[in-house]
Amino acid sequence: MFTGLSAFPLTPLNASGIDEAAFVRLVERLVAAGVDSIGALGSTGNYAYLSVAERARVAQLAVQYAGDTPVMVGIGAVRTRDVLTLAEDAQQAGASAVMLAPVSYQRLSPEEVYGLFEDVTRALSVPLCVYDNPGTTNFTFSDELHGEIAHLPNVASIKIPGVPNDPAEAKARVARLRALIPVHVTIGVSGDAFAALGLNAGCEVWYSAIGGTFPKTMLAITRAAQAGDAEEATRLVERLRPLWQLFSETGGSLRVTAAAAELQGLVESPCLPRPLKAVDGEARQRLAALIDELALA
Repeated sequence: MFTGLSAFPLTPLNASGIDEAAFVRLVERLVAAGVDSIGALGSTGNYAYLSVAERARVAQLAVQYAGDTPVMVGIGAVRTRDVLTLAEDAQQAGASAVMLAPVSYQRLSPEEVYGLFEDVTRALSVPLCVYDNPGTTNFTFSDELHGEIAHLPNVASIKIPGVPNDPAEAKARVARLRALIPVHVTIGVSGDAFAALGLNAGCEVWYSAIGGTFPKTMLAITRAAQAGDAEEATRLVERLRPLWQLFSETGGSLRVTAAAAELQGLVESPCLPRPLKAVDGEARQRLAALIDELALA
């Protein structure tokens, strides 16, 4: 399951809590599009803003409605005790894999991060994806630490936060990491604007935030790269440059993705946990125009 397009849907909320009907629609949309896996409760899934019980319910819904599509469930939390509970909940729900970021309030040391993954992998019966997301965790993995963690039991993939903009440097960056990890551990690119660069550089999977809302568009990029057509994959990503620019201007993909789902009628508005808000005003107008102009689907 750690190849191709792994699409990360929103976890939409309404006045009552989790908007279960809307979440199910998003999951079923991904299944119908033919994504390779579904990443529930990633950053796009607002995992850090939900209670343990809410996250358990989302995991259950994702697995129930994903059918034969593998589901990976995010289990990151500030305290190891809660991570272990979330891991057990995900496994009980039938998740095919879990994903763990070293979430913290106090900045973690490399030794503490290794200890976290050591504790969690020891308790798992499903594969784990290492979620390297320094923009939110304030922890930067070294390649050496990735290598050490990748040799722990059940580690199956590493989700890196992008690659250099130069194709040769991107290949070199992936090669350096590849040399330190076991052959069965895949490398996945995140940061949607880096999709073609990462896939063309040798990443096996694209962990996509916007893919959770527009899976068909992002599958076209993924399939081009998988077929070895680096030029077409790059063209398709560059075509979406105005969207990536909007991400950059508004603080990341989440607020834009939420607004896109609202504009498409896939979720109610507002759908994010307060104090978060989807983009509005001029940015929202630009987004609506881009959805039409780029034929996002």
